[in-house]
Amino acid sequence: MNAIILSAVWGVVMMYTGIVMKNRSSVKYVAILGVLLLIVANWLEFTGMPFFAIDTKGMLSFGTFGLLFNTVAFISTLIFFLLSGSDFEQVGRNVADYFALVFFVLCGVAIVSSFQSLLLLFIGIEIISIPLYILAGADKRNLKSNEASLKYFLMGSFSTGLMLMGITLLYGGTGTFYLSGINLGGVAMTPMVALGIVLMMISMAFKASAAPFHFWTPDVYDGSPTVFTSFMATVVKAAVFIGFIRLFEGGFGKMQTSWQLLAAIITATTLVIGNITAVFQQSVKRMLAYSSIAQAGFMMLAIFALNNAGKQGLLLYTAAYSLATIGMFAVLIKMKDYTFDGFNGLAKHEPVLAVTSTIFLLSLAGIPLTAGFFSKYFMLVSAMKTGQMFWLVIVGIICAAISVYYYFRVIQSMYFKDAEQAPSVEVSSGFKTMLVITAAIVIILGIKPGLLLNLMSI
Repeated sequence: MNAIILSAVWGVVMMYTGIVMKNRSSVKYVAILGVLLLIVANWLEFTGMPFFAIDTKGMLSFGTFGLLFNTVAFISTLIFFLLSGSDFEQVGRNVADYFALVFFVLCGVAIVSSFQSLLLLFIGIEIISIPLYILAGADKRNLKSNEASLKYFLMGSFSTGLMLMGITLLYGGTGTFYLSGINLGGVAMTPMVALGIVLMMISMAFKASAAPFHFWTPDVYDGSPTVFTSFMATVVKAAVFIGFIRLFEGGFGKMQTSWQLLAAIITATTLVIGNITAVFQQSVKRMLAYSSIAQAGFMMLAIFALNNAGKQGLLLYTAAYSLATIGMFAVLIKMKDYTFDGFNGLAKHEPVLAVTSTIFLLSLAGIPLTAGFFSKYFMLVSAMKTGQMFWLVIVGIICAAISVYYYFRVIQSMYFKDAEQAPSVEVSSGFKTMLVITAAIVIILGIKPGLLLNLMSI
């Protein structure tokens, strides 16, 4: 509850900050202070010190898994602000409003990580989505940004309609919105309940950009201002999967065998489409957009497995994927040319950017000694522990191997190709220091994943 209330309040504070503070560059520091307060408040609740004693009538439950995810999400947002907060000014004049919208998204993230009622799931997802529609179209001078916002809004509204229909059918079949009441283990799988589960899975797959409901993702990610794409593709995507696993574990877990095949098909389709299409991209930004679909496929393995290894893997995956992607997008924002050729010779002119980008790309590819390796390992292990559909694990391994190709294309450009002219990159020493710290965290989690995972046993 600490995070929900504080993030909502700080979103309002950021709106007034834009009126009071005339220097747009200073707004970032107020936002950074707000995220630091969120991290501290959430951690205090994690250790048993909630600020607010509010009776939610069982609609919210603040457990270890959800609070730990909130901590990872807020730390990722802090790093996002430190690396890319100053780039908000390039999008438009309403810098404080952009930060305010991000805080409102974090409020939705905190709700989604703790809901126990389908009504709160719906509210949380919408609180996440509506600010993103605005952020996607924040660059009003860019027609691609306007198009991205419209597509995101239309597809988001469509998936919201599916979710509401699914909730309606589940309520009609079970007579309750609570996950504990829906607990379908002892209830016959009626057509109404079965269709409700299918619609909920499809709507959540839409939000998570899982195939074949992914078609909005590349255009939206590519058209949105790059600084906001970084946030949309990481913290937001991870929050949807946390909500996904809470929904299916709490409400539909005892009927896993009834929907597991559908989850497996969505997972395999997402892995194959995301990786194959990423291979053929000529823009690094668009490649990262398609690779985010592929990463969603690996996260879907946790939904398919629905076991403790899957939850551990999803938490580690959230940290590894978010940090590496935020770091990579932070470098991309500084580049004038988003094509692979734009990275030619970067290692000679900006070695710090090249080395840190390499670490981020290696983590996304799942190479050992980076956090991405154990993230993918836990996901594959969770699927194997189910003892079913081993072919899905093989598909995951093959797709992980394919991903190495397109991530290494960027590394090849940085180290083994010469540029006709030096890449135009202007970065401060503070930015480079923050990149090094982020890359170090990625390596530390790759060597000692227990630093994060052991907290789940507290």
